[in-house]
Amino acid sequence: MKKLLTAGLATSAFALSLGLTWASAQESVSVSAADKRSNLWFVELSGKPTTDGGSVSHLAAEKSAFRNAASAARVEYSIRRSYNVLFNGFSVEAGPKALEAISRLPGVKAVYPVEIVSLPPEDRMVGGEVPELSTAIAMTGADIVQDLLGFDGTGVKVAVMDTGIDYDHPDLGGCFGPGCRVAFGTDFVGDDFNADPTSPSFNPVPVPDDDPDDCNGHGTHVSGIVGASGDVTGVAPGVTFGAYRVFGCEGSTTSEIMISAMEAALADGADVLNMSIGSAFQWPQYPTAQAASRLVSQGVVVVTSIGNNGTSGLYAAGAPGVGKNVIGTASFDNTHVTLSTFTVSPDDTVIGYTPATAAAPTPTSGTEQLARTGTTTTANDGCNAVAPPAGSLTDRVALIRRGTCSFFEKALNAQTAGAIGVVLYNNAAGFVNPTVAGATPITIPVVAVTAAEGALLDGRIEAGDTFLTWTDQRASFPNPTGGTISGFSSYGLAADLSFKPDIASPGGSIFSTYPIESGEYATISGTSMASPHVAGVAALLLEKQPTLKPAIVAARLQNSADPKNWWGNPSLGFLDNAHRQGAGMVDAPGAVLATAHVTPSDLGLGESSGGPATRTLTISNRSPLPQIYDLSAEAALATGPSTFAPSFLDAPATVEFSSASVVVPARSSASFDVTITPNAGLLDRSIYGGYIKLTPQLGGSVLRVPFAGFVGDYQGSIQVLTPTANNFPWLAKLEGPNFVNQPAGASYTLAGGDNPFFLAHFDHQSRRLKFEVWSTSGRFMGYFEDNHYMPRNSGASSFFAFEWDGTTSRGAVPDGTYVVRISVLKALGNVWDPAHNEFWVAPPVTIDRP
Repeated sequence: MKKLLTAGLATSAFALSLGLTWASAQESVSVSAADKRSNLWFVELSGKPTTDGGSVSHLAAEKSAFRNAASAARVEYSIRRSYNVLFNGFSVEAGPKALEAISRLPGVKAVYPVEIVSLPPEDRMVGGEVPELSTAIAMTGADIVQDLLGFDGTGVKVAVMDTGIDYDHPDLGGCFGPGCRVAFGTDFVGDDFNADPTSPSFNPVPVPDDDPDDCNGHGTHVSGIVGASGDVTGVAPGVTFGAYRVFGCEGSTTSEIMISAMEAALADGADVLNMSIGSAFQWPQYPTAQAASRLVSQGVVVVTSIGNNGTSGLYAAGAPGVGKNVIGTASFDNTHVTLSTFTVSPDDTVIGYTPATAAAPTPTSGTEQLARTGTTTTANDGCNAVAPPAGSLTDRVALIRRGTCSFFEKALNAQTAGAIGVVLYNNAAGFVNPTVAGATPITIPVVAVTAAEGALLDGRIEAGDTFLTWTDQRASFPNPTGGTISGFSSYGLAADLSFKPDIASPGGSIFSTYPIESGEYATISGTSMASPHVAGVAALLLEKQPTLKPAIVAARLQNSADPKNWWGNPSLGFLDNAHRQGAGMVDAPGAVLATAHVTPSDLGLGESSGGPATRTLTISNRSPLPQIYDLSAEAALATGPSTFAPSFLDAPATVEFSSASVVVPARSSASFDVTITPNAGLLDRSIYGGYIKLTPQLGGSVLRVPFAGFVGDYQGSIQVLTPTANNFPWLAKLEGPNFVNQPAGASYTLAGGDNPFFLAHFDHQSRRLKFEVWSTSGRFMGYFEDNHYMPRNSGASSFFAFEWDGTTSRGAVPDGTYVVRISVLKALGNVWDPAHNEFWVAPPVTIDRP
């Protein structure tokens, strides 16, 4: 048993017998700081779904037995959806008491929360007269496959699970149904659906129709990347689309709807499924990841975004992308960006900008004078400490440097000083996509430019009067961060230490199709934009070889990919983390032309506490000639022990081979062993990685296999329940917008929202989480939470809030004083090993109903 908090006084005899005590801490935290949790649940039954060999009759009998057992136990719940094909079970709505009873019914394998799945925030720029996707396609060589090799994805059916597709768009075919580019699909939700309970437009009841059209834009943009054909040319402009609409016009969907859409895509005969959505910090065992993995086993190539949580640190990869054999895709920044423009005097230099969200619309004409908010760099930050005086910016467009305070504060100060617009400039390389949302509306246009352009404008203002002229034109500009990993792209590994992400492609600043009524074209950034690029390359490969199994498609993509240098300083020559870029940039011609592949196509080496990792790799040669491959390794940067603030280390692993080279006969295969030992200088909890490189002696393409592993004892070195600055866990009361700490215990009426809350920060994913309720005399009263495969928190200070309504798996507890114990089994932990478990006992909880 592991003690987490040891300061303070114990006030329960039972707690004293456990040797656990409590600590005082910060008094309150905002409710809004808590990571949201769903009140809906997946119930997984023990039988195999049909894709794993289960029979329909057995599954029906199992579900009937579950309903009968639940009825006999008088469980109050409602079934929302039932699954047989890719997942065996239900999604249900159930209170804590019912959920605990359900988890203990015969035939129940596990329960999981139904995640509320949001579209990632978009760096979106809409409209334009110069639509082009060519620079991103050139980065991967998809243009070469189209123009020189003659493949465009014709005959390949690509399903897009998203917000629908604007099939009226001429670049996407202009119609829906047989004979159209968008030939099949299903609307699962309708326009008004929104599963986000915090949204003003919350409407969790799906009302689907027969039309999977897109009133949001995300799905149309994604589809254009896959295969637009017109003013925009996608990666595979000959594919046939299926549109699976799981979002309304705005807001969120649920993971339960995603599984229904996956089952429909399978039934409709999709060859490739793209899912540019997901739930961060998840496990391969999460239901959407399980369903996606089974979809792959049925012959569908499944490509997903790995997530936009790059600022959230390690182990942030999302489901379904973490699923086994699912291609989870990371993002690189595009080499060029198509932007709206203004010009500046005296020579009408063209400047590209990104408009800020929550600001007034940007003009398309008019000339205004530029001015700074101050004469020094610090003063030009425009923050409260050096706010420009009232009237000092009247009828001027203010030039303000990024840094020190929020974009909202800068814009508001400029607006208050009389400015009629704001140009923000970055303080680091690359583009910035700001929001100026805040308590006071920003009623003037706000745009952002690069650091270099900001310095140019600053110099011109210094030299004399400078004027800005708004235009209705767009232009393409070099991207300072082009070809490096996007800052938003999520890190792996997966929670079970499997290798994720799998591969990467351009996703930062991608110009593609958009609904006609919303501007026709738009530039958006995200791993959402990277995933369809890989899906398009998979379609090119399948056009050439339609019988390829998904695992070989993945191997061909990964083996031929090109790892890129570290984003922090590419000129140093260090390869970026394998657990962030995966196999590297997808190489379309390399994948299509390859005559050999290596399996497994990536290596998740697990923890190093057991010593070096040895794996066997097999080279399959499809060519009519034998080949000899020389074996070597390329190091990628490691990351240090910190999950939320990764450090980057040049610490190459030692890689040894069973032979220096391998001879592979024609149309045959050969195997070799590789033994990998992490660098001795790395601290426990570091993640290391690199690439096995196979160089053909007789000419041809280099093949690579990425690898990554964890340094040390995975279960022993990672603490899940960590205090943070708030000294969590807490027993808390909800008072208005805040949770208030109750370090000495508290009494609750269970009426009018007066329920006990337990606040805990999870530094890492956990295999199982239980909340046990005990009387002060040591009598076990039951559980009120028992969750499998828990995600971690999104940030170093965020937390989960667990509410108890006074019921447990054994029923309602009588009035009295109780001890609640949190029990955590670590990721990949053994429940019988004390070092793999963590416990925390809350201060005494007194139930005193009115």
